Amino acid sequence: MKKIFEDVIDNIPDYKEFLTVDEMDSNSQQLADEFPDIVDIFEIGKTRDSNPLYSLKIGNGSNNALMLGCPHPNEPIGAMLLEYFTRELAENDKLRRELDYTWYIVKAWDADGTKLNEDWFKGPYTLYNYSRNFFRPAGHQQVDWTFPIEYKNLHFHDTIPETKAMMDLIDEIKPKFIYSLHNAGFGGVYWYITRETPEIYDDMRLAAEKQNIPLNLGEPEAPFCEEIDPAIYKALGIRQNYDYLEKYGIDNPADSIRVGTNSADYSEESYNTFTLLTELPYFYDKRINDLSESDISRKEAVLKKIKFSEKADQFIKDSLKKTAEYMKEDNPFRLALEAFTKTEDNNKATRKMVNENPDFVKKATVAEKFDNLLIAKFYKMLSYGLLVRANESELLEMKENGEDNPTKGKALKEEFELSEDKLKKLSQELEAKINYEVVPIKKLISIQLECGLLMADYLNRN
Repeated sequence: MKKIFEDVIDNIPDYKEFLTVDEMDSNSQQLADEFPDIVDIFEIGKTRDSNPLYSLKIGNGSNNALMLGCPHPNEPIGAMLLEYFTRELAENDKLRRELDYTWYIVKAWDADGTKLNEDWFKGPYTLYNYSRNFFRPAGHQQVDWTFPIEYKNLHFHDTIPETKAMMDLIDEIKPKFIYSLHNAGFGGVYWYITRETPEIYDDMRLAAEKQNIPLNLGEPEAPFCEEIDPAIYKALGIRQNYDYLEKYGIDNPADSIRVGTNSADYSEESYNTFTLLTELPYFYDKRINDLSESDISRKEAVLKKIKFSEKADQFIKDSLKKTAEYMKEDNPFRLALEAFTKTEDNNKATRKMVNENPDFVKKATVAEKFDNLLIAKFYKMLSYGLLVRANESELLEMKENGEDNPTKGKALKEEFELSEDKLKKLSQELEAKINYEVVPIKKLISIQLECGLLMADYLNRN
């Protein structure tokens, strides 16, 4: 790696917490005020809650690059990267010249959703506190999954305001490079790339190794992910999901997808843009990259995961039925759960896939078993947290409005307590079974930024 990039990585502050949307917006305005000849701040649109959505423009290079923070609102690692990188770009003339991009930077793309996660941003960073204060919207309300698309029987055009604002920016700047700053919750490091770039795979993996964070060598996050190299996958659009469901017996995949495609897919098709995602964990256990053989087959591990997930989803559905008449139709936690528990077609396709694909007959690796049996339960904790918050938000609104409805209050309180108990019990189980470490924010930024610098430089040289 170039010395100038090494210096940038070495100077990352030892951040102890994540910033709120208001803190990030204030810092962006301050940066533009400090460096008026280098940094512009402008509004690209409004959020669904009518809040301004800001972008920074930094430098004047020969190619345009777009960096997207908080494409999912529970993923603020990239936002912290942008806090550091925007100031470094503004202050470091040599870095801007070396990279030779005009940088367009959106720190919190899903600003409204990010605000619903801010209660865990300052810690403590535990499995329980994260899941108790977690929010992620339903697919049809996700800023990076409502780009319009026409594909076979899928006709999606319900683009939300934040997505429309980003489409307009992409259409205006036609970026050569997009860095979409996603991150996972638990696991190891892995990547998505638009096109193969084998010359820098080892350097990308080395970025994780230097910070002593393992690669994610368990199951891919979706069964239709195409692995190019260890921990490196082909970038996903909605077409892969559609084709997977179609291949494994779902008559009309469009009925179960109900979302659009994403920025990587849209910008590649429109402008041949290259998109990179570097996925990182808040928490990790060393088992996630253990390739030794476990005591069960990969098929058995996947089927056990599905069985647990279906039981948990049924609990959530039953709970929502009991309070349906008392929850607002636009309750964001309820909408998310209704979407996340519609898994019948995906589960049916996965069962068919593991029964037909010979790769699933072999013994699961320790990483694959750990992924299926424990990390899967961690992600289900997040749904339990959403259920707690769905009831809690309605109870709080009743209190704020002085609403006197004992029947409604009793139903919501009962489901709040049941779901909170479910969350706490699963949290206690996983605390006992998972030997996890909380990854320092500085390490996460270091990996994500180093990979972004490597790719930006590579694309300019090729």
